[in-house]
Amino acid sequence: MTSLTISEVNSLNENQFETVFGNVIEHCKGAPVMIKKLRPFKNVNELCDAFQKYLDDINEEEKLAVLKSHPDLAGRLAQQGELTPESTEEQRSAGLNDLTQEQKRIMDDRNTRYKSKFGFPFIICARENKVQSILDGLKNRYNNNYDQEVQTGINEVKKICKLRILNIVTNEHVQ
Repeated sequence: MTSLTISEVNSLNENQFETVFGNVIEHCKGAPVMIKKLRPFKNVNELCDAFQKYLDDINEEEKLAVLKSHPDLAGRLAQQGELTPESTEEQRSAGLNDLTQEQKRIMDDRNTRYKSKFGFPFIICARENKVQSILDGLKNRYNNNYDQEVQTGINEVKKICKLRILNIVTNEHVQ
């Protein structure tokens, strides 16, 4: 996709806006429906802030739905080539396509254990991490309590969302 200017974002019709931003939060089609109503945006940071505020303002049940919509890192969907294009690229950039057998076994074990404890997959901004830091994060964050992990997970979704928006929109101001 070609990068859009913020002026072009502001001029998208409603369906176009929903399509373009429909997966900046993984499988969360409701976010762009709400965010499009806040246009015009002065710059990409204002657009990012709107999505961040959306994530802050949704209730706990909706936050859990957002967290549960994320795939396991290096999990079954990745192995079957069924991730979204965004997740595929993010996991590839973290080196998750090139795990050794031992790393894969550890990742699978820790993912299963984490998901069993918290009820949603481990979420980390893969583009800001590599294999070892992801494995360490899975190990260390398992010791958090439920509320800490919901908040940490949402904060990681915010990072992912911002990077996805920055892949779509150029950083310039509207005059």
